[in-house]
Amino acid sequence: MAGLTALTANSTIGQWLDHPVGGELVRGLLSRAGVDESKLGSVRGLPLQQLVALSRGKMPQEVVDELVLTVNDGQMPTEDDEVSRREVVTPGRFAGRTVIVTGAASGIGYATASRVAREGGHVVAVDISADSLEGLVAAHTDGETIVPVAGDITDQRSIDEIVAAADMRIDGLANVAGINDDFSPLHETTDAMWDRVLRVNLTGAFKLTRAVLPMLLEQGRGSVVNVASEAALRGNASGNAYTVSKHGIIGLTRSAAFMYGPDGIRVNAVAPGGVATGMSFPPNVSEKGAARLRPFQSQIPALATAEELAASIAFLLSDEASNINGVVLPSDGGWSVQ
Repeated sequence: MAGLTALTANSTIGQWLDHPVGGELVRGLLSRAGVDESKLGSVRGLPLQQLVALSRGKMPQEVVDELVLTVNDGQMPTEDDEVSRREVVTPGRFAGRTVIVTGAASGIGYATASRVAREGGHVVAVDISADSLEGLVAAHTDGETIVPVAGDITDQRSIDEIVAAADMRIDGLANVAGINDDFSPLHETTDAMWDRVLRVNLTGAFKLTRAVLPMLLEQGRGSVVNVASEAALRGNASGNAYTVSKHGIIGLTRSAAFMYGPDGIRVNAVAPGGVATGMSFPPNVSEKGAARLRPFQSQIPALATAEELAASIAFLLSDEASNINGVVLPSDGGWSVQ
């Protein structure tokens, strides 16, 4: 429309809602989905594009594309620099480096693998979903090197395959893979839920880190970044099993940082708050746990994009963080200071 700034998929949800035409389109979309606009406070700063991930498959890319075409009278506008403001790639930062990234098929893991590859790194991308890993590889064909390894980080055979895929050189490891719990308080937590969440979130990171340490020790250098959570800093962010697993990640991080710092190996953690990844929850979420957590989770100041978390992880992996060891970096929009 004449006189109005063109909206794109990377314009924020807030910009869309404040636009006289875009606002009506998005409100209509929300109404059909049964979503109350008043509950969008924490996502107003996210690009509209993020609704695709947040919907967990319910909103296909075609819906966002159609909104953009409609608000711009059938024309697809040239993207502005919104993406570059959110993600400033540093060419060559990981040149000559091999970095393992777990959980690389989606969300924060995908964004991290992509960021390291586009900054010149050789990425060993690990995920349990082989099909989704193919999508990651297909999206990076412009001279970027990504070696996919489909496997389970809790299985020693997969651990061996991951290390072998690095071809005897590992400079960095990003332990990103993780799963949610069912928000259950301790007395409701089943053995199955406890075992599964602790196995993936904590034991998997332990096993893979243990496996790569001999190479890092031989090289006399290296960087490990573990993904903790806001739930590693407080008790009111998630359920019992997830909270314990992420507190464990901090213990793993600090112990390893202390033990291997003199050997030139840095071990740090990132603690995300709310992130627009569409990470799924198990069925049958605890009513008691969800009700207790709800008022505290509603105080999340803003959701971040996966790319914003990847920026924090890439920084800690890189030589720019050469004097940082054993820290837990909250990358949470300020949630941890509330």
